[in-house]
Amino acid sequence: MNNRKIETFLAHDGKKAHSKGAVVPPIYQNSLFTMKDWDDIDKAFDDRTNSYIYSRGNNPSAEIVEGKLAAICGGESAKLFASGMGAVSAVMLSCIQKGSHVVTLKNIYGPANNLLESYFKPKFDVEITYISGTDIQEFEDAIQPNTSLIYLESPSSVILSLQDLEAVAKLAKANNITTAIDNTWASPIYQKPLKFGIDLEIHSCSKYIGGHSDVVAGLVVGAKADMQSLFTKEFELFGAKIAPFEAWLLLRSLRTLKIRMDQHQKSGLTVAEFLEKHPKIAKVNFPGLKSFPQYELAKQQMSGTTGLMSFQLKTTNLNEIKTFFNGLELFQIGVSWGGHESLIYAPAISYLKELNPEQFEGLGISLGDMRISVGLESSEDLIKDLEQSLNKI
Repeated sequence: MNNRKIETFLAHDGKKAHSKGAVVPPIYQNSLFTMKDWDDIDKAFDDRTNSYIYSRGNNPSAEIVEGKLAAICGGESAKLFASGMGAVSAVMLSCIQKGSHVVTLKNIYGPANNLLESYFKPKFDVEITYISGTDIQEFEDAIQPNTSLIYLESPSSVILSLQDLEAVAKLAKANNITTAIDNTWASPIYQKPLKFGIDLEIHSCSKYIGGHSDVVAGLVVGAKADMQSLFTKEFELFGAKIAPFEAWLLLRSLRTLKIRMDQHQKSGLTVAEFLEKHPKIAKVNFPGLKSFPQYELAKQQMSGTTGLMSFQLKTTNLNEIKTFFNGLELFQIGVSWGGHESLIYAPAISYLKELNPEQFEGLGISLGDMRISVGLESSEDLIKDLEQSLNKI
C-alpha cells in the first residue's frame, strides 16, 4: 500500500486499471481473451494463475479487487468467489481428504456447519470435533493424528466468542495443520488474522466489504503458494468464479469501506451500550463492551468493532418475543447483515432447521436471542425504534 492509509489506498484504483483516463475502471464483461499467436497462448497456459485466458480463471475486473483485498488483509494473493459459501467450500475441499479430522467451533456459520456435517462427514468419512474455542487447551485436546484443518470464526456466529488466533496458529503449525478463519465480522479493516499466523482468511463479501446489499460474493486470502494450489484445483475446477459486474460493484464498495466501517463501529457501540442498560434485556454479546468476557483479547486482536451484535430478551414467552421482533420499524427482518440498512434476525429460526436438538442446545442460544446489524442510519433513531418495540412486551 506504499505506506499510505487504508482509506487513501482504497480510494484510488491505480493507473493500470484505467482506460483512456476513465476515473472508474471499465467492466471487463467478456468470457475469453484472445492471443496473438501460438507461442502467446502456449505461454499463457504455462502460467495460468497469472494469465488472462478464460474468465473462469482470471478477469481484470476481479483482479483489481483481489489485489486490493490481498493488500489490506496483509496476504500475498486473493481470489474472489461467487459467494461466501463458494469460498468456504473451496478452502474446506483444499484441506480435507478422505478420513480427515477437522477441529471447529460449536457455533460456526450454519451453512458451513451443514457442509461439514451433511457433505464431508458422510461422503468422505470425515471426523469433526466441535469446541467452544475460548481456551487453547480445547484445541490441544482436540487434535488427532489425522487432523488436517482447524476452522475458526472469530468473533463467532451469534454469541460472538473469540479465539486466541496467535496461540491457535502456533499450535497448528507445530502439528502441520492448516488453519482457516471466517473473518467476515471484523472485516479486513479491524482484524488481520494472517498477521497472527493463520493460513487462510475467508470473507463473505456480501457483508461489510460489499456493504450495499446488492452483491453476493466470497473471498479467500493467503500465501502465494497456497493460493496457486487453490486456484488450479478448487477455484478453476469447481467454477465458483465471480462475475465481472459483481467484481466491479465490490470495487465501488471498497472506496468507502474504511469510512463505512468507522460509522458502523461508532453506531454499533452506542446501540450496544443502550441495550446493555435496558431492563428487558438479559445480556448483550458484543466484543466492544467492557462487560464482554473476552474484552481484553478483543483489544489485542482487533483494532475496532463493527455493527453486528446479539442480545437475549428476558422473556421466554414466544408471543412476546414475536411482538418485539415484529414491532420494529427501522430494523428490517432479514438473514444477512453488513449492509447500509439495519436488520434483525432470530438465529433460532434457521438453526432449529439446520441442526439437531443436541447441536442447537450446544450453541447456548434460545428463542429469545436476537441478532441485529446496525446500519448507517442515525443511531439515535435506531435506539428509539428498539425502545418503542421493547416497550410492547
